[in-house]
Amino acid sequence: MDNEQPLAPAVESILAAARDRPVPEGRVSVTPRSLPDALAAAAADGRAPVIAEVKPTSPTTDGANDDDPVALARAMVEGGAAALSVLTEPEHFGGSVGTLTRVREAVEVPVLRKDFLLAPEQLDGVEADVVLLIARFLDDLPGMLEAARERGFQALVEVHTRAELREAVDAGADIVGVNNRDLARLEVDLDTFERVAAEAPDDVTLVAESGLSTPDDVRRMRAAGADGLLVGTAIMAGGVEQVTANTRRLTEAETTDTETNE
Repeated sequence: MDNEQPLAPAVESILAAARDRPVPEGRVSVTPRSLPDALAAAAADGRAPVIAEVKPTSPTTDGANDDDPVALARAMVEGGAAALSVLTEPEHFGGSVGTLTRVREAVEVPVLRKDFLLAPEQLDGVEADVVLLIARFLDDLPGMLEAARERGFQALVEVHTRAELREAVDAGADIVGVNNRDLARLEVDLDTFERVAAEAPDDVTLVAESGLSTPDDVRRMRAAGADGLLVGTAIMAGGVEQVTANTRRLTEAETTDTETNE
């Protein structure tokens, strides 16, 4: 775990809740849908490879979206999302493992479990195609990667710095997310992806995370090497029909110039 900068109080609170969460019983075994294949297929189809996030609320957003998560997930897929991310952290994001199960049963695209997983036994909470592992929070990233793969999961390893990228690659990560949000100050800077991604090996699937809200942002991250784009708040704004439109606006970013012509 990287302790060079203190975490934001909101992040410390999330981690404290994650440490205290009850350990699930039993052990999952997953046959995953391939996230890299889904992202590549979307790009080949002329769509920006968006991972749309079902996120009821978060410490960095105002209010909550109370629409049915399954309806929202289907709306995102209708809008062209290549994959979905579902929050399962309950205390700060309003998520649940039950929501992820319902969403995964309702769609055919890969589904990422977005949570703060700190120990191998926490991986057994629910079946998903991909799990998020945040490099900064893990003392034994190779061990968590191995534990995830033993259960059949693909792992999206999240980093924020070049040092964390090297740690992830050395641990064997083949899907890496670069978070544009600084977990110390919770500030977003899209330069982060451009700076970190420049040092990533060619055989790593790169996902740009946080702060993406416009077609211009999508094009910028794609030009910097993003194979996928994780988008939550910008897509979740509005009701179900608006979610479809929000998703389509971003997935069609590479084939339209509507943003620059307005």
